[in-house]
Amino acid sequence: MDKTLKEQLQFVIDNKTKPPGALGQLEAIALQAGQVQQNIRPVIRNPHIVVFAGDHGIAATGLVNPYPQEVTTQMVLNFMNGGAAINVFCRQHGIVLTIVDAGVNYDFNPDSSRTVPLQERQAKGQFINAKIGYGTRNYMEAPAMTMEELMQAMTEGERIVEEISLSGCNTIGFGEMGIGNTSSASLIMSAITGIPIEDCVGRGTGANESQLRLKTTTLKSVFDLYKHFLQNKKGPQLAHAVLNTMGGFEIAMMTGAYCKAAERRMLIMVDGFIATAALLCAKLVREDITDYCIYAHTSGEQGHQGMLKYLKAEPVLNLGMRLGEGTGAALAIPLVQSAVNFLNEMASFESAGVSEKEKAAGLITR
Repeated sequence: MDKTLKEQLQFVIDNKTKPPGALGQLEAIALQAGQVQQNIRPVIRNPHIVVFAGDHGIAATGLVNPYPQEVTTQMVLNFMNGGAAINVFCRQHGIVLTIVDAGVNYDFNPDSSRTVPLQERQAKGQFINAKIGYGTRNYMEAPAMTMEELMQAMTEGERIVEEISLSGCNTIGFGEMGIGNTSSASLIMSAITGIPIEDCVGRGTGANESQLRLKTTTLKSVFDLYKHFLQNKKGPQLAHAVLNTMGGFEIAMMTGAYCKAAERRMLIMVDGFIATAALLCAKLVREDITDYCIYAHTSGEQGHQGMLKYLKAEPVLNLGMRLGEGTGAALAIPLVQSAVNFLNEMASFESAGVSEKEKAAGLITR
């Protein structure tokens, strides 16, 4: 990031009609937005949420999830009909929603396409068929996907974000849907951070105590199955190995999407547990990616807190949410808009006629 630009932005922020730091985290967000956009007057333009959906082979066993695999399909149909939480929040805040079939075990027949008017896309969400396969393989028996499928998924994620960027969007968040994907996220987290698997596993879609114990035991055995394959791998090699063996099509696609968003100098809103697992992979591919990231919230999923600590992240919200779908990102985008607005619209001491003497005397104190 440009050091001179950072100093200019900090000067503008500090000279608004407020005590230094009085707007708290909004000031840090404004500073980051200006640096990402390389402009002392950053703007939030045409924000998007992209929800990647995919099925996981292990979900069919019932060992790691209390809900059947078919719920993935049912929820994607709910997104397409405008009835999910992410639809509600995107409508409320004027965010364009895109739903991507990365690998659901179902053939959708969408009514919408890229040509649907903006108002209708905001109401229901546009649908993109980028299906890599009908769910990943059960990684208890074989790697989740082939390297060819992995590369295809990451490339599709890049392509989707490229198209969205070219439509005029400069702020984007990623969500997901996939029964069993908290298990993949837990495995990815442990493999990349070195945190023991039992400290990465959470309840996902509402597992009770006995189900949580079974989930943890199952995932420990999966990790043991592949840990030799991950040894001595770093950077992109480790990211690819983890996704190849234990990932999901939606997580792999999101990894590519993160990398392209950073390349396009977009502000990236990072959602919850699964979205942050994909970010851990993306960071191995592109080390500076977190410069572009704003962490939307702290998930109620225990592993997410460990991820945020590992990334030294400071989330915007802490509402105890653990729904996924990009809901945390959608709720945080208006706060980012507020940060940009104060930077562009709030009076400076000079424009408000407040003298240096009055400032020094402490007349503007709170």
